[in-house]
Amino acid sequence: MAEDAAAMLKLIKASEVIDHPAVPTVAAMHEELQKKGLKDMSRVVKTLVLKHKKTAEVYLVVVRSTLECDVAKILGKALGSGSGNLRNCDADTIFEKLKARPGHINPLAVCNDTEGSVKLIVDQALAQAGEMVYCHPMENNKTIGMPYAKFEQFFEKYDHMPRVVDFEASAAPAAAPAKGGAKKGAKAPKGNATAAVAESKGKGDTKLGMTKKRDEDFPGWYAEVITKSEMIEFYDISGCYILRPWSYYIWECITHWFDAQIKESGVQNCYFPCFVSQAKLQSEKDHIEGFEPEVAWVTRSGKTDLAQPIAIRPTSETIMYPAFKDWIQSHRDLPIRLNQWCNVVRWEFKNPTPFLRTREFLWQEGHSAFQSLEEADKEVMEILGYYERIYTDLLAVPVIPGKKTEKEKFPGGNYTTTVEGYIPTANRAIQGATSHSLGQNFAKMFDITYSDAERNPQMVWQNSWGCTTRTIGVMVMVHSDDKGLVVPPRVAPLHVVIVPIPPKKVKGETKEEEEAKMKQIYAKADELFFALKQAGLKVKVDDRDNYNPGWKFNHWELKGVPLRFELGMMDLEKGHVSVARRMDAIDNPKHRINIPFGEALAGTTTDLLETIQAEMFAKATAKRDSLLTQITKWSEFNPALEKGHMVLAPFCGDVDAEEWIKENSKIEDLITGQNAGAKSLCIPFKQPSDISDESMDCITGKGRKAKYWVLFGRSY
Repeated sequence: MAEDAAAMLKLIKASEVIDHPAVPTVAAMHEELQKKGLKDMSRVVKTLVLKHKKTAEVYLVVVRSTLECDVAKILGKALGSGSGNLRNCDADTIFEKLKARPGHINPLAVCNDTEGSVKLIVDQALAQAGEMVYCHPMENNKTIGMPYAKFEQFFEKYDHMPRVVDFEASAAPAAAPAKGGAKKGAKAPKGNATAAVAESKGKGDTKLGMTKKRDEDFPGWYAEVITKSEMIEFYDISGCYILRPWSYYIWECITHWFDAQIKESGVQNCYFPCFVSQAKLQSEKDHIEGFEPEVAWVTRSGKTDLAQPIAIRPTSETIMYPAFKDWIQSHRDLPIRLNQWCNVVRWEFKNPTPFLRTREFLWQEGHSAFQSLEEADKEVMEILGYYERIYTDLLAVPVIPGKKTEKEKFPGGNYTTTVEGYIPTANRAIQGATSHSLGQNFAKMFDITYSDAERNPQMVWQNSWGCTTRTIGVMVMVHSDDKGLVVPPRVAPLHVVIVPIPPKKVKGETKEEEEAKMKQIYAKADELFFALKQAGLKVKVDDRDNYNPGWKFNHWELKGVPLRFELGMMDLEKGHVSVARRMDAIDNPKHRINIPFGEALAGTTTDLLETIQAEMFAKATAKRDSLLTQITKWSEFNPALEKGHMVLAPFCGDVDAEEWIKENSKIEDLITGQNAGAKSLCIPFKQPSDISDESMDCITGKGRKAKYWVLFGRSY
């Protein structure tokens, strides 16, 4: 049954519903919405239906109503079907497929495409989770407004996940030459930054930098940081993202460091298939129960239905442990300590957030088996220590190590240890990585036994542990600012960028004299490059002559390069290079450090990078600590949360008590629009005091005695 406006409003819970006279055109819609007080027309959509003249494929295209470009031409290029093959679809076909008439076409009409024959395309500028988007609810005498995340949930419900296309970048003309002109035939480099510059319409307006403020629109800011710094590219399957080289390098730094640590400890790498049979996955009920809503299933091969569905791994216990059963026969086969670097799929229906909550992500997962619980416990803490150092030593992010409560532990496990981070601007905690003691639960389920030295049958003790690309998102959220990305030096894809500064024109100076000065600057830039390179630093000379120095400064600030060397004739005359630190770009943008030329330059630069690493960690730690409150009364709990704090409180540890806390601390989450309550983050290993003597009441005030201090907060 086709949905009309009334039915549509029942289907969705719009944040805003604006009544107005019928508006057959976008211009008329703008006029009426402005009368109602809506000012930003870039969040109002224009919806087109296009048809391929050769294949007859139909596309529902949702773009900003303020976008001025040939949408059909750009989409044709993006789809690889040619720039001239898409035409406006005829009214009869539109009504047949979407049950919408001209003047009433809207993104929500995909719910009427029951055959799935219409492909949905969304403008990348609209596809930002927290941003409001306005459109008609099937009829044009109303306009509804909702965060884009809710539109995405609607599209998913009706199996029409959109392909996201960057129409604005594709529409941009070639980049304008830098001041002083560019070489004849010089081409602008490809990439988001170039496209942004190409869109410049006014003097000094490159659109290269950030447009969102971290403290005003955190979701929009985060989306801008990771896309404009060229870390992430959106993909046409919701919750899946392309990791570009700038972000993948950071993941490589983490993988190389961690891989070296675990190999030194005796862990070996391996690889298991990504598919698991339904029987195996469901063989451990308690374990799969926690993952069941997120399991993605393969049900068909070509046009043939499979006899039994096959799951794509959400985690690998049920894949690996049948092999453990075969491999472990004697105490001489133990311990077995394996790790695999792989991807997993968890088909989450929560609001997807690049790096933090994605349907496919990269991780390592370790699985081990021991003769004794003592051996297993030792490994749990060893691995957790490595995870803590990934955050503190590599990413300069403070974390709190601890043990999960019974309610929050790994499904089917004995106990779970964790490192917990905090995102100050979002007022949300985030689980950084976990190391689990599985006890003998899986050994019993999979019959993993061995003969001890006396030839008596024994069950193994097992662990599992994992860390994901979520680490990158945490780093971005903790350190970055309104200028863009800020990357700690130890994981930076580039430590130093050298920007040659063209000399000022001198009256009466010949062109040859001017070029000679520039050659001197480039020669010194090359000299610095090789000196830093030889010292093991990652360095680049930005010698592009179609961009001026100011543009380059903004570009590398946006990408978060820790140090920028500015090199001009005055620097050559004074015998030093002028250095700008990325972390000073907001608080002290004019601050420069002069490093003399010579043998000490590389060592001084290396020391400066280590100083930056330490300062970033200290700054993040001080901010985190300022948002942690210790309390003993329930009346203090919610007020502390409302200030954006984590709460350290005495707790009894009971599951029902934790559920009571979550229910009684709920507020509407500004990011997801859903009610969110506080949850336990961990029982910190570092307890402020010993309360195990039953002298302190649980924070719930229900007459139960506290067992330990527990960290609570709202969480991603």
